[in-house]
Amino acid sequence: MNMCKGKIHSVQSLGAVDGPGLRYVVFMQGCPFRCVYCHNPDTWNFQEGEETTPEELARKAERMKPYFGADGGVTVTGGEPLAQSAFVAAFFKELHARGVHTALDTSGAWPVAEAAGVLEHTDLVLVDFKFLTAEEYRTCCGADFELIETFLRETEKRGIPLWVRHVVTPGITAKEEYIRALTEKAARCSNLEKIELLPFRKLCLEKYRALGRAFPLADTPEMDPEQCEALQRTADSLLKCLKLNAKKE
Repeated sequence: MNMCKGKIHSVQSLGAVDGPGLRYVVFMQGCPFRCVYCHNPDTWNFQEGEETTPEELARKAERMKPYFGADGGVTVTGGEPLAQSAFVAAFFKELHARGVHTALDTSGAWPVAEAAGVLEHTDLVLVDFKFLTAEEYRTCCGADFELIETFLRETEKRGIPLWVRHVVTPGITAKEEYIRALTEKAARCSNLEKIELLPFRKLCLEKYRALGRAFPLADTPEMDPEQCEALQRTADSLLKCLKLNAKKE
């Protein structure tokens, strides 16, 4: 019996937006980063959350297995799930023993040596690729861009399917040239399957107020859905062309 314990913020029994199919989504407690558009500030504090074991959580997730179908499974997100790497690795191992598909939703800004155990039992990686430069990551997230690039190379080396997600934010990244540059950078990973553009929203404002914190982008307008869809088409089209060119080479 594995006695490793982890702290969980919450779970969503059947989520439909964090990976393929219907999924049991686990939100881990704790995150060292402070991304300017973070919508889950209530997951930051490492001292909070409900303590559980990998076995206990796997048993709960397995109850949803009849609803997963051919494509569903379990996604672990956060917070930053790699901040509790030992727990997530043990949890994913338990899920694989039960025949459940696993997806890791992460910033990727974590040492590969600690993430390796998790990746051994990960069927899909979803990386929130936030910005394009080390300076943007430092000032807007407090994260190390070099760690992210190393993490991406590790997923490629292991042949784990990769989805890149990006929050499109007005005045920051909501530009066609930015999305094209992001797509070109992501496409360098041979294991990339898709790019998902997520429109910036401010549904988190009440959470920040309840915590007595200021939301850094409170004055930023929400992303126009139609404009985001247009940028998604741009990314999809460019990615298709890049993949075709890669095959020809």
